[in-house]
Amino acid sequence: MIDAYGHVPNGAGSYYLSRSQPPFFFAMVALLSPGDSAGAFARYLPELKSEYAFWMEGAEQLAPGGVHRRVIALEDGAILNRFWDDSDSPRDESYREDVAVARDAPREPRQIYREIRAAAESGWDFSSRWFADNVSLASIETTEIIPVDLNSLLFGLENAIRAGCERVADHGCAEKFTRRAASRRAAIERYLWDEARGSFLDYRWTANYRVQVVSAATLYPLLTQVATDTEAASIARTVEKDLLKTGGIVATTQNTGQQWDAPNGWAPLQWIAVVGLTNYGERQLAEQIACRWMINVSRTYRKTGKLLEKYDVVDADRPGGGGEYPTQDGFGWTNGVTLKLMALYPADADLASANDCPL
Repeated sequence: MIDAYGHVPNGAGSYYLSRSQPPFFFAMVALLSPGDSAGAFARYLPELKSEYAFWMEGAEQLAPGGVHRRVIALEDGAILNRFWDDSDSPRDESYREDVAVARDAPREPRQIYREIRAAAESGWDFSSRWFADNVSLASIETTEIIPVDLNSLLFGLENAIRAGCERVADHGCAEKFTRRAASRRAAIERYLWDEARGSFLDYRWTANYRVQVVSAATLYPLLTQVATDTEAASIARTVEKDLLKTGGIVATTQNTGQQWDAPNGWAPLQWIAVVGLTNYGERQLAEQIACRWMINVSRTYRKTGKLLEKYDVVDADRPGGGGEYPTQDGFGWTNGVTLKLMALYPADADLASANDCPL
């Protein structure tokens, strides 16, 4: 798909081409060579660079304060990214739902459609992270947000390209991407780290403030190792205080009726938490999250014979819900994450209650 289109489309249909998936491709490539990720990055350098060019299109022409598609140049010249979609019409796959939202919103319908599509690119469709009032889908303003998760992933992509270039002895490329990763890290630190909250927060670039919604996106800087050791320790305490629930970690602290908000937990967010916290030596908390999630999944499986797309982590006796469609049966990311956690923590896999999880 990258060779054909320059990015990974949001789905395998032509009407998804106007938006991407979040840029996890570099992490997928790394799995091909766990003991030598640089070797895999070197092999896939053309595709890694192609995806990076897609996300960074127009960056070199931007003056401070400028914006183009997925790139924002802040007033100090720092470059960070946002989610975007090239189309401003209702989504083909959710046409009726998008028209209904636009009908109830006080803004131009095409603006609403673009914001909804940009949120779909994030994978968090939908969440209070993107809402101006933290409550209502009608207030969605995704393109005005600089997200923690996206910029952490792009930091990971920059480091992957740097490592691949080092492996093939392209020193100019390696130096270029070393600088780009360092610049992004500094900008993430400056704009997204909130010392008082002990958390990385999304940044509303149009109004120059951090969005005070604590979400599991704060764990992405641990996944790609943007965070300092001190920041990681603060995030661990924030996760314990605000996000850790009976059945795993919750997507956000807000309960809006949207599926990427409380009380829902999602398998990829549990995995990101476990890997990120382990990267910084927070192994006890990582195991606690894994243990609670496995118990939640197992309990539902015993009751229904199903693995689900999402789970209620606050009341673990209920399936996940909310959003614009029913909770889906099966789901690869639930299956894959559960299998991996069972392999990592076999002693926790058959526990019956979160109270039994190791302290």
